[in-house]
Amino acid sequence: MSTSEQTAASRSAERSTKDPLSSDAGRISVSQSVVSKIAGVACREISGVHNMGTSGGRAVGAIRERIPGSSGPSVAQGVGVEVGETQAAIDLDIVVEYGISIAELGRSIQRNVKQTVERMTGLEVTEVNINVDDVYLPDEGQETPPRVS
Repeated sequence: MSTSEQTAASRSAERSTKDPLSSDAGRISVSQSVVSKIAGVACREISGVHNMGTSGGRAVGAIRERIPGSSGPSVAQGVGVEVGETQAAIDLDIVVEYGISIAELGRSIQRNVKQTVERMTGLEVTEVNINVDDVYLPDEGQETPPRVS
């Protein structure tokens, strides 16, 4: 291998280790909506998350759910993201089930969301902020709805 070929190969390897979304073939960009959906699904995978979104967002999702032909609340409900070229920051609004340790739940959510988004997108997740908006208290005479949809 010639010196110029070695230099080009070295630059290509260096680029791929520093930025998995860039190569000699071009650049891959990931939209905010994609990161929001991935983060929403990853958050809902954790036991103890009853629902996602602020009270207003959950009300709109409940209305949307009642409209025939609607897919119900969005998987990105309760998720806010900022996406740069190589990094993402994620904010989550959640409702926890009563009796769950919020600190432990939060760490589990942060770990799962960070790992899932990084694995699927190649973006570095710099932070996962969680805002607990409510605690779900099941009523005795009422059937418990599904944990999350």
